[in-house]
Amino acid sequence: MRAGTELIQVFRGPRQCGKTSLVLNLDQGFKELSLDDPNLRKLAQDDPELFLKQFEDQKIFIDEAQYAPNLFPSIKRKIDILKRNNKKSEPIVRLSGSNQILLDKQVKESLAGRASFFDMNTLSVKEILTFKNFPIQEILFKGGWPEIYANEKLNPKKYLDDYISSYIEKDIVLAAGIQKSTEFLKFIQLLAGRSAKILDYSELAKDCGIDAKTSKAWIHILERMGIIALVTPYFSNLSKRLIKAPKMYFIDTGLACRLQGWTSSETILTSPQQGPLFETLVFSEIFKTNINHKNTWKIFHWRTKDKEEVDFLLEFNPKNFVFIEAKVSPTNLVDLKKQSEIKKVFGSRIPQLILCHQEGEHILGNNVPIRHLASKLLSLAKE
Repeated sequence: MRAGTELIQVFRGPRQCGKTSLVLNLDQGFKELSLDDPNLRKLAQDDPELFLKQFEDQKIFIDEAQYAPNLFPSIKRKIDILKRNNKKSEPIVRLSGSNQILLDKQVKESLAGRASFFDMNTLSVKEILTFKNFPIQEILFKGGWPEIYANEKLNPKKYLDDYISSYIEKDIVLAAGIQKSTEFLKFIQLLAGRSAKILDYSELAKDCGIDAKTSKAWIHILERMGIIALVTPYFSNLSKRLIKAPKMYFIDTGLACRLQGWTSSETILTSPQQGPLFETLVFSEIFKTNINHKNTWKIFHWRTKDKEEVDFLLEFNPKNFVFIEAKVSPTNLVDLKKQSEIKKVFGSRIPQLILCHQEGEHILGNNVPIRHLASKLLSLAKE
């Protein structure tokens, strides 16, 4: 990770994705101050100037900073004074928070233009396999939570249950001011069953007993909190046959699996959900690779009204595209030249299609095991 040039660095990402461990390992010279500590939180909120004065000559890392909104204007004043006096040229304050709604609000109001931002997520398949060669099906079930892999004595089911109970059912509900907590839990469980599918707000709302407006609002909250992502369809003036509805994916498959009710990786193997869950894992790998390398790739899905479909269309730049199809097992690739809308939009410059699958150790032509997907995409982006 490249350090920013601002005096403030903000690390964003869901709770327990590894923000604190990463920040502390980037530079041992930062003093950690966690506002999970109620005494520190009270001081930071009630007397932020005194809080900062205690650490005046130190570089500080304030974890869960969103819990003390009164602290942000004081940090702003401190940084502005240092800049005016040209006393510092490297980061001296690092902030992190798992509640992105609250953290973003405070940063935008007080620290706009004064901070560098780093977005984090749970571990990618490539990162996990760098640590140890776990079976892909096990990664699918566990997701990318670092603690599960660092401590193999942890029960993944219990870990994810606790996470859902503490973070999703409580933190998100409180932060977003959601009144219908029972309906919200049902909503997110039903949403998990729709990962890798076209999103129908009205249908989802009807199944939960809420209105479509509430459904859209809750989707937006879960997006901002880094739980789900929407993939928009590719649009082109050259075709009127492309559908306009987005697809929805959980960013971490462990959460999706647990919310669907799975208790082990083995039971998923014979389920109709195996295909959508593996597609979700492929999306997650693309999404995390893009963020981890600070790229600006655009991820689309491709589907026409005539049901011609490819899971992903990745735009590295306006002249460099690749289609990606996700399948649990290797299969024959479709001939994109026979799909009329693809021919209409791309003409003779039809992007290559790669098949990402679960099996295998090596790339064979356009057949790419998911363990090598990140490396393959980074290589294609340079072409």
